[in-house]
Amino acid sequence: MSESKNKEAKESVMDERYVVLADLANRVSRSTVAVIDTVVQRGGFKGEELSTIGQLRDQAIESIQLVENIQNDA
Repeated sequence: MSESKNKEAKESVMDERYVVLADLANRVSRSTVAVIDTVVQRGGFKGEELSTIGQLRDQAIESIQLVENIQNDA
């Protein structure tokens, strides 16, 4: 019985860690999008940098959507 409770306790800790990780990823991604949008509006990137910056923004948006889908399923 104690092995089962120990396993449940470890799973609970991991679940907590995933929640914290998901929250952090969501906040970082939202901040990334906000910074990119602000810098672009101010003309802070060179033309040749825009492709890379666009990819980073797309990845941040994908991360936000993934976290939101996980939260909606919970």
